Amino acid sequence: MGFQNLKLIIRKNKLLYYAHSFLRQAIPGRFYKGVLKSKLAAINNYDVAELADRVNYYNKLERPVSIGDSAIELRNIQIFKNPKAYNFDTYEYSRYFNERLKVNLLFGDITYSANLPSIQKSRPIDGDNANAILLKLDKKRHFLFIKDSKPFAGKKDLLIGRGTIRQAHRIRFMDMYFNNPLCDLGEVNKKTDRPQWLKPKISIAAHLDYKFILSLEGNDVATNLKWIMSSNSIAVMPKPKYETWFMEGRLIGDYHYILINDDYTDLEEKLNYYINNPQQAQQIVNNANAYVKQFMDKRKEGLLSLLVLEKYFYSTGQVDRISI
Repeated sequence: MGFQNLKLIIRKNKLLYYAHSFLRQAIPGRFYKGVLKSKLAAINNYDVAELADRVNYYNKLERPVSIGDSAIELRNIQIFKNPKAYNFDTYEYSRYFNERLKVNLLFGDITYSANLPSIQKSRPIDGDNANAILLKLDKKRHFLFIKDSKPFAGKKDLLIGRGTIRQAHRIRFMDMYFNNPLCDLGEVNKKTDRPQWLKPKISIAAHLDYKFILSLEGNDVATNLKWIMSSNSIAVMPKPKYETWFMEGRLIGDYHYILINDDYTDLEEKLNYYINNPQQAQQIVNNANAYVKQFMDKRKEGLLSLLVLEKYFYSTGQVDRISI
């Protein structure tokens, strides 16, 4: 897939996303409330145990939980206020519920669990994260999956990495490996104190020429992890500290991705190992592709979002029953 074609597809998808989001506002709210029951009836089309497992992973609340005094009614979600993508993605599913129901919203790159049950895009994996209820937010940026026609065996035996380098851990990685012959690394910041690291941005398609793709967390999760795992290349990263709807906390090192130490000291050893053991590397590609498939059914993803919200309202004592 050429760079210009991929850019055009992404741009069209973004325009369609915003068009659909604005059109949703034009439909009377009573229409949405009338179809919630039929949408939840789609539970019968899927493995209920699998649905329940994911719902309970995203939403770990146990009834009864206090929602607090700062929660807002669904009707007061400011759809057109920044960050628009978070508001749009919340409204896509909240519109089906009674507009008087209340919710706490915590938008942005969140790396903590609040004191009150809150809907958010990201949360820490370790510790008590029950108050951090995950919804599929900012999905047009974070949930990009691709089709990769180039087999793993035909790719370069190198680690490719391009990104903005602001956080201390990313700077440390570049300090250690920028000149390493196993790596093709570059900083793409518009402004930087490290001009020696500057390289032009490259397309996703160009990344796919390499067997190994660097996937370091930034403010929260690594945005590129989803599309890497849908490709025939392998993500290389330490154990993730944060997670989103993608359930990064369920990923297994050296099974779904190549695991490196938090201090990055074993990078060369791990790259050389998988270069010299291509069958094991290919198995990681297969495992990653299989993991990604669970997110490909759009109807199931929508159903899960409704069920996560339903459990939120149930656990906070706002509705009396739950579907699963």
